[in-house]
Amino acid sequence: MFVTVVYMITDEGRMKGLAFLYDMDGYWVEIVKRNDPGKIPNYFNFSQTMLRIKDPSKSIPFYEAFGMKVVRQKNYGDFSNFFLASSSNVDTSIDYSSLSDVEAKAKLSNMFGPILELTHNHGTEKNDEFKHYNGNEEGRTGFGHIGFLVDDVYKACDSIRDMGYGFRKEPDSGGMKGLAFVLDPDGYSIEIIKRGGIEFGDKKEEG
Repeated sequence: MFVTVVYMITDEGRMKGLAFLYDMDGYWVEIVKRNDPGKIPNYFNFSQTMLRIKDPSKSIPFYEAFGMKVVRQKNYGDFSNFFLASSSNVDTSIDYSSLSDVEAKAKLSNMFGPILELTHNHGTEKNDEFKHYNGNEEGRTGFGHIGFLVDDVYKACDSIRDMGYGFRKEPDSGGMKGLAFVLDPDGYSIEIIKRGGIEFGDKKEEG
């Protein structure tokens, strides 16, 4: 039997017209209305994942390096949300930074591909001791990672290495060869996986 527990109904809190549900493991699942209900035929489509970040001046460039673009940002006073989309999901004819919040929200709500939502609580970037749990710490395991598809894992990792970002797992380390895990500025794991399917045991060609 499938049972869903409501965390917040649509008219509670500051953000009206959306809801949060608990899944079976206690993760929050956000339910948001589309701007144009007839544009996307799926009754449900996976729309976005939210990560809490310490410093947007570090996190946003990291994800932009993965081909993402900020398509909307909203300041709520004590925190801000940044919504990023992959290049394949972005209309290149639009200057998203010039849109009003209403216009940006409307564009965002009709995107089919998943959006990465980064939430920044103001002031955390100034606290050297502050950090978010990333879901992979001993005794706090839960959230695992998000992933990016690439044509060549090794070339992608060379580019990531050149930008100075660290790895949780290099492509040829561990039992699963041919895929990698990068650490973002908050320590979240980002999987780098070959488009078309993993080839375990894949090795980097020399020369």
